[in-house]
Amino acid sequence: MKVLLVHKFHRLTGGAEVFYFEVARVLKKNGHKVAFFSTENEENIDTGDTAFSVKAPGYSNGNIFSKVWNSRDIFYSSLKKKRMKEAIEEFKPDIVHAFAIHVHLTPSVLEAAKEAGVPVVMSCNDYKHICPNYKLYDGWSICEDCKGGHFYNAILKRCSKNSLIFSTASAVEAYIHESKNVYDDLVDKYLFASEFMLEKTKEFWASKSVNYGILRNPFDCSKQEPVYGGGFALYFGRIVDEKGVDRIVQSAKNIDFPIKIVGDGPELAQLKSVVETESITNVEFLGALWGDDLDKILSCAAFVIVPSLWHENFPYVIFQSFAAGKPVIGSRRGGIPELIGADRGLIFDPDSVSELSNAIRWMSENPDQAIEMGRKGRHFVENEFNDDNFYREIMSNYRSVLG
Repeated sequence: MKVLLVHKFHRLTGGAEVFYFEVARVLKKNGHKVAFFSTENEENIDTGDTAFSVKAPGYSNGNIFSKVWNSRDIFYSSLKKKRMKEAIEEFKPDIVHAFAIHVHLTPSVLEAAKEAGVPVVMSCNDYKHICPNYKLYDGWSICEDCKGGHFYNAILKRCSKNSLIFSTASAVEAYIHESKNVYDDLVDKYLFASEFMLEKTKEFWASKSVNYGILRNPFDCSKQEPVYGGGFALYFGRIVDEKGVDRIVQSAKNIDFPIKIVGDGPELAQLKSVVETESITNVEFLGALWGDDLDKILSCAAFVIVPSLWHENFPYVIFQSFAAGKPVIGSRRGGIPELIGADRGLIFDPDSVSELSNAIRWMSENPDQAIEMGRKGRHFVENEFNDDNFYREIMSNYRSVLG
């Protein structure tokens, strides 16, 4: 089988890109041929496979007028549709597997596949298909104000990058795609990693006749040797408002246990200032770490905290933590509780600093139970998210649209 994988980035920028490349890895491992369709960038990864590319939009550059002008092709692009047609004619895929295609590629590439008679499945790793700003989070709290097609609320709230320009563009994009029946007509099957995102999509799309499926993320933990137990709590990831790292800092004032924070982002300076101003002595910021450096820190942690305020889908940080033998304290948001379950960590309300404080305190005071949770987490990843299981799931979904 030949599969054309379509995603806006062909470089590692987050969990969505990890998933995109992991799909390719597992397919190739099982003898299938893959090709990629993405945007141009000097940091793009050369996998040795056929790769087609188009120019990325320049909407973020220049003054307000140039931003508006450069945004004209983020809704629909005849040039990108043409390039997609060329890719299909050259590679002749049996199926197109799309990931994040909005703005950078636009649904015009899906239209090209549909006109060529090639089935399309789409993996949704965020909420762009139902929410103009991707997150169901307006910068302060969970938000579903756009449900029912009321996308103008994105403009009123300026919830896309806290910008009137981007929020207006996102709302207009949503209205255009709704009017053109993009989601009804151009995708043969939508795939979700979490039951939460699947059910939330059904809730928003109650009036649509859409084919749904589950495709959980693969994770190869064979390279990670588990180390059970450790001497501190750990957060690692982007330091942005929706990740809820400020909850960890506030909780630290109520406990006597060291916490290390790995990562960078726009909220880092403010959080450092809070720690210094309020004399919080048990929080240490380590900056951004990757690869072996991150693995070394993770191996020494007692547990990991995932305090997200938005409805995360299936965050890779939890897979990484379980692979390392670490239990997770996670927020009651999105697909996080599905991963942690009842015996691989603790769940808390991210709007309650006291709940997080109590969870950290319990983990630190019950190391034997925490170690057992870490063992169950490792077993969970090994047995549920291995390559064999993932391959069975993805082929079942592919066959369902191939007839």
